[in-house]
Amino acid sequence: MSPTLHAPRPAPPAPRPASNVSRYLSIYLALWKNSVTREMIFKSNFLLWIFVELLWFGLQLSFIGVLYLHTEHIGSWTKWQVVMLIGGSHFIQQIFQAFFLINCTNLSELIRTGKLDFLLLLPVNTRFVVSFRQVDLGAFVNAAFALALMAYAARQMHLVPSLWQVVGFLVLCLAGILIHYSLMFLLASISFWTVRAQGIVWGYYNLFNIARMPDEAFRGLFKALFTFAIPMLLVSNVPVRVLANKVSSPGSLVLLLAMTVVCFCISEWGWRVSIRRYTSASS
Repeated sequence: MSPTLHAPRPAPPAPRPASNVSRYLSIYLALWKNSVTREMIFKSNFLLWIFVELLWFGLQLSFIGVLYLHTEHIGSWTKWQVVMLIGGSHFIQQIFQAFFLINCTNLSELIRTGKLDFLLLLPVNTRFVVSFRQVDLGAFVNAAFALALMAYAARQMHLVPSLWQVVGFLVLCLAGILIHYSLMFLLASISFWTVRAQGIVWGYYNLFNIARMPDEAFRGLFKALFTFAIPMLLVSNVPVRVLANKVSSPGSLVLLLAMTVVCFCISEWGWRVSIRRYTSASS
């Protein structure tokens, strides 16, 4: 008796891009709700960190006030242009902190404790889960204060940005946030080799203060280092230049966008190399 032939089963249809986007949005919404619940449990900690960040923000403004008691300009930057720069830098920093900071710093703990093993088993992109597990809600409050300061500085300069300037500012801020995220995530991936890399990650975070100063205040090797190797001077100076009508050529805009792509590609390469090396905490 000849064996019965069965037609091969058709392959399951590939998931549509739209369904993938919807799936990841629902996952992120669940992570967001979890973060809100966590923040509401520790309300005093939530309010304390808002106060600490605002105090530090005020100290930065005081420093600029003292500095401009002795000079009228830093390069071509006036006092209120620098105040706007500090506000723009703080806005970028706080939005980055809201979405990515705590997740990047926690990567080494996920590796050390073996919790990364569980995340690797989830049927979603591991980098997505690692990067968006928690949200710092207090940082959104501080970002709003930064925008208010920028609006006040613009009023003092009698500056009314156009709609395209505002849109350009926001797009370039997004590019700056992606640069910060890419570089910090790359540094956090060192944890696959050293287990603990919080010191390196927080060291990079402290470099954010450089972005608060006008790029024209720096010269030579230092300026080249923090423009091309670690593009801190691009991250906040270029977006604020768009708002303050200080863009003399599109070269700086193209450079910021190009550095965004380069930094993200290097970060993704570093993550893939690192994750291939990972053998789980139990092995």
